[in-house]
Amino acid sequence: MFEHLLSVSRDDLLAILTLHGPAWIGALLVLLIGSWLAARLANFLQRAMHRASVDPTLSGFLRNLLYGVLIAVLIVIALQTAGVPSAPLLAALGAGGLAIGLALQGSLSNLAWGVLLIVFRPFKVGDFIHAGGVDGTVEGINLMHTQLVLADNREAIVPNSKIGADAIINFSRRGTRRFELRVGIGYSDDIGKAIAVVRQLYAADSRILQDPAPTVWTDALGDSAVYLLLRAYTAVDDFWPAQTDLLRAVKESFDAEGIHIPFPQREVRVVTGPVPTP
Repeated sequence: MFEHLLSVSRDDLLAILTLHGPAWIGALLVLLIGSWLAARLANFLQRAMHRASVDPTLSGFLRNLLYGVLIAVLIVIALQTAGVPSAPLLAALGAGGLAIGLALQGSLSNLAWGVLLIVFRPFKVGDFIHAGGVDGTVEGINLMHTQLVLADNREAIVPNSKIGADAIINFSRRGTRRFELRVGIGYSDDIGKAIAVVRQLYAADSRILQDPAPTVWTDALGDSAVYLLLRAYTAVDDFWPAQTDLLRAVKESFDAEGIHIPFPQREVRVVTGPVPTP
């Protein structure tokens, strides 16, 4: 092959360059000028999305996607300008794209859900959510996965496709949360007095919201206790400390008012003497 190329005369080489040179130069100009314009257009799109307060992760992804598509189109146009038939090239690109899509099916699913999560924003960084079977505070959202910090400070990396395929519960979105406590009192105790004590504790704690109003109900008559159900709303940041402090205050206030909180007891009788025969 190389001997054949070396055997080409100068006149034949000039003829080839004269015949195909303009097309090759045109293809090169298409690539150079087109790639410059593609970069300018992609950067312009990214700046426009930045001014529109689009998430930086999403704007960067869309910028790179547009640039890649434009470069692919430029390559096809350049090859056509150079005289290369486009039909076989497009068929090869289509087959290659299909093979890549099948090989990266899981990754593409994560990518698609990542775009949807960033666009529709069912949660944001700092929210406490239940998603993909995991409870945690959102630390980061990218195109492939979401980072959650669990209550014990472990980090969970959850694929976006798993989050998108299941229900998402956002505990922080509305700014408030309701807690629920169940407290038992003795059958001999005054239910009305116990309810009044609880309402006084509600009023004394500024973290417990009065709208919606906190409630206390007689919930059930158990084997050894009458159960009261306490429900109250707090700000998201006060959710855990407010309910734990209230539970302690209920115990201390009930003790001070002489209201008993029953606990399981077992009576054991010891019979002395001969064991009766059946």
